[in-house]
Amino acid sequence: MNTIENPIINIGHLIPQKFPFVMVDTLVSFSKLDVTSLFTVKKENLFFLNDKLSEPGLIENMAQTVALHTGYDFFLRGEEAPTGYIGSIKKIEIIKLPKVGETITTKVNILQEFLGITLVEIEVLNKNKEVIAFGQMKTVIANNG
Repeated sequence: MNTIENPIINIGHLIPQKFPFVMVDTLVSFSKLDVTSLFTVKKENLFFLNDKLSEPGLIENMAQTVALHTGYDFFLRGEEAPTGYIGSIKKIEIIKLPKVGETITTKVNILQEFLGITLVEIEVLNKNKEVIAFGQMKTVIANNG
């Protein structure tokens, strides 16, 4: 099992997204079966609306946390982070939207991974450790060949 000792805040090389489309900013923990990220909501974020991160922004945070897992796994093997996309979204429930300046924690559990398709369970927590969103998602690594 590969784990990280300290949070990684320089994650630009681990995900394919670039500013202002980046919805994760810190890799907190990693193993083959899970990943945890942090994200501080800023007014400059693409999906910022009415002093909160919008629903699409929260869903993109979930997907980018999965991408962070894949990107860090590739980094450990000395390979470049691949491009991917959301294959499907299942059972997403958004309870509360995070406000500007709030840091959210996104936890992803890998349920299944096969041939570049990853099925995950995700939960997003606020600073008080309350679940503000959860669901399942399937992501797919793009075929660059």
